[in-house]
Amino acid sequence: MPEIFDRALVLIENSIAELLASLPSVAFALIVFYIFYRASKWARRLAKGVMERTNRTDNVQLIISRFAAWGVILLGFLFAVTIALPGFDASQLVSILGISSVAIGFAFNDILQNFLAGILILLTDPFKIGDQIVYENYEGTVEDIQIRATVVRTYDNRQIVIPNGELFTNSVTVNTAYKMRRSQYDVGIGYSDDIAAAQQLCLDVMREIDGVLDYPAPDTIMTEMGDSAVVFRVRWWTDPRQANVLRIQDQVLRTIKNRLTENGFDIPFPIRTVYMHQQEVA
Repeated sequence: MPEIFDRALVLIENSIAELLASLPSVAFALIVFYIFYRASKWARRLAKGVMERTNRTDNVQLIISRFAAWGVILLGFLFAVTIALPGFDASQLVSILGISSVAIGFAFNDILQNFLAGILILLTDPFKIGDQIVYENYEGTVEDIQIRATVVRTYDNRQIVIPNGELFTNSVTVNTAYKMRRSQYDVGIGYSDDIAAAQQLCLDVMREIDGVLDYPAPDTIMTEMGDSAVVFRVRWWTDPRQANVLRIQDQVLRTIKNRLTENGFDIPFPIRTVYMHQQEVA
């Protein structure tokens, strides 16, 4: 028994001695990695500056600057590991972990898919940071396009994280892709009212509302002769951002309703006639 304890003590002492001997190398490796980490921020700024001078899009600037930073960090990691573990070999590391390339592919399939989709989104530029998009039941402003997912801030101030693979392979509505956006609403008046006068009144209202664009000009079109109303559609163009669209829509519709009422136009509502039949009991 004493011999077992002696061997165990010698093993512990040797391990401690090896650890103490490797501390300078580990400390130096950490310092090297920290230097490369700091350098990655400089590389990101440098790459972004070069892309800005060449008039690249914001998304291209983002992906190139990120690749530059990741490349410097990866290089720093390899240098640090080589310093801390002189016999380090990446292939040996994979063998030690017991993970084959096929297993890695299966294990990280979704991650790789989202990563590649993120790169393609940044390169093809279907939307960019700051755009307002609609995806399925989610709508909001794109705050960031990350490696795995895109971060969207909803209009009620919630954060939605959507995997890039879903955004790349499914339909996405980009509300701010163009400089203007059209809104429309159906207005009903009575059959005895002057349709042309009502349409002209609505045109005058839309033209006087601040925020409604002069070009394309607002217009009205006849759409329906309903059961209880003659219906025409009013259409106007605004800045595409959601806050402006809703604010101007509120002003247009409130003013149209009030102006029609002031000028004696009838704004009918559906009327249903219900007949009550009483059955005589013999």
